[in-house]
Amino acid sequence: MTISTVAILSPGDMGHAVGQRLRENELEVITCLAGRSERTRALSEQAGIQDVATLEELVERADLVMSLTVSAAVPGLCREVAGALRATGADTLFAEGNAIAPQLTRELEPVITEAGGRFVDVSIIGGPPRPGYSPHFYTSGAHAAEFEQLGQFGLDVRRLEGDVGQASGIKMCYAAMTKGSWALYSELLLAAELMGLTEPLLAEFQSGQAAVLQRMERTIPTVPPRSRRWVSEMEEIQATFAHLGMTPHLFQGVADMYRFIGSTPLGDEFPESRDRERTFTETIRQLAGYVNAGEQVENRGE
Repeated sequence: MTISTVAILSPGDMGHAVGQRLRENELEVITCLAGRSERTRALSEQAGIQDVATLEELVERADLVMSLTVSAAVPGLCREVAGALRATGADTLFAEGNAIAPQLTRELEPVITEAGGRFVDVSIIGGPPRPGYSPHFYTSGAHAAEFEQLGQFGLDVRRLEGDVGQASGIKMCYAAMTKGSWALYSELLLAAELMGLTEPLLAEFQSGQAAVLQRMERTIPTVPPRSRRWVSEMEEIQATFAHLGMTPHLFQGVADMYRFIGSTPLGDEFPESRDRERTFTETIRQLAGYVNAGEQVENRGE
């Protein structure tokens, strides 16, 4: 099937930028904003994405529906789309493009196919599209060739051999490295701050780990606005590794770290509205101020 109309569910940080890129490359891009936040509505309008009234109208008009939401919302959204497919009889390609475990992706495939749709596994590695840049869109499964058409419309699409689950799997491994590292950096820096060791530790990093320190300085201030939605993504990585017979505990801790960061006032910010004057060291200092040392001791049973 030739793709001419793409639906984005939902046009948040990643979704609105993907929609804008496709629209700029002359595809029609639609969404359904019923029940969505004012921020999502503003991002969608900024990207020039057309709002339609219902999911039923959306699946009837779209050749491709791209699910781009937070990991925790994926099963519910998938069921909603399946309901719209049943109600309309639409033969729509559904791209599951979220950070979820491969086994969950495989569980969701029949939810869509039994409702009459077609299913393709997609994962996104990298930040939202911007001028001169596209993240990598990995795709796998029987309908991957259809999704590859988006490579003609400004996206960097990379097909993986194998069935549904392969694209999800590469995302889990990659995010384990990047977001796992940022959680580790955050925790060790908070520990140093609480012990009064920030200055000598950073000096030691500058001496022996300068490249790592540069990554910390660049990344840590951007973490709090994204930490809440990363909790469920880390839980999906935990489930992925447990399913493979490996320990789930490492990423349980990573999820806990992002849960803590997201619980602070810094977690109330959004990427586009965060305090860009707040430095790396000030970010750590403020986060350390919210660590309840008494509770930490109690939780260790000491």
